[in-house]
Amino acid sequence: MQDRTAVFVARGLTKDYGSGATAVHALRGVDLDIYAGEFIVLLGASGSGKSTLLNILGGLDNASAGVARWREHELTQAGDAELTRYRREHVGFVFQFYNLIPSLTARENVALVTDLAEHPMRPEEALELVGLGQRLDHFMAQLSGGEQQRVAIARAIAKRPDVLLCDEPTGALDCATGILVLQAIEKVNRELGTTVVVITHNVPIGRMADRVLRLADGRIAQTTVNADRLAADTLSW
Repeated sequence: MQDRTAVFVARGLTKDYGSGATAVHALRGVDLDIYAGEFIVLLGASGSGKSTLLNILGGLDNASAGVARWREHELTQAGDAELTRYRREHVGFVFQFYNLIPSLTARENVALVTDLAEHPMRPEEALELVGLGQRLDHFMAQLSGGEQQRVAIARAIAKRPDVLLCDEPTGALDCATGILVLQAIEKVNRELGTTVVVITHNVPIGRMADRVLRLADGRIAQTTVNADRLAADTLSW
């Protein structure tokens, strides 16, 4: 963690899908502060509200009630144009499935983002940061699943986002490959100071976090602070 400035603030955050007896209460009054440079892991079973919370913080979904704010941006009251600008200027996303373009090389996939960003990294720099400096001109079919996910991370960080939001980034990978991907995300957090939030079902991933938030039934049921993480140089398994 770099400082104690709260960059995300959520108060009474609620999300309902549908109405009446069939309504699904995805979030039930969540209160949350996330600090600049912090690494947060969201744990919980399917349906606990993790992805809904992440999507609201990332400007991909709207809350039914409550307040969510990124610094000076009031996300819960923002319109589509403002949320689009917020995502473009401040947020990088990494999902379980890579959403890369097979006909482009790793360098070219990352360049798609850098062409749109105001102060981007060079694609080569972003790929080097995630350990793919020797794979710049490889096409997706020439890369393993873990390498493709690291290309997706490079693409997300190349625009120098303030926050990196990752939804099950290792869900499609085996354990050993998943560790490499997580180490790449941790490196982004440590070296760039990017605020990181990672969703997972995998409890051991919590070892890499400053805080682990366990969600259940749309609420934050437990918060665990990892006091040892700041002293660790690498992810330990």
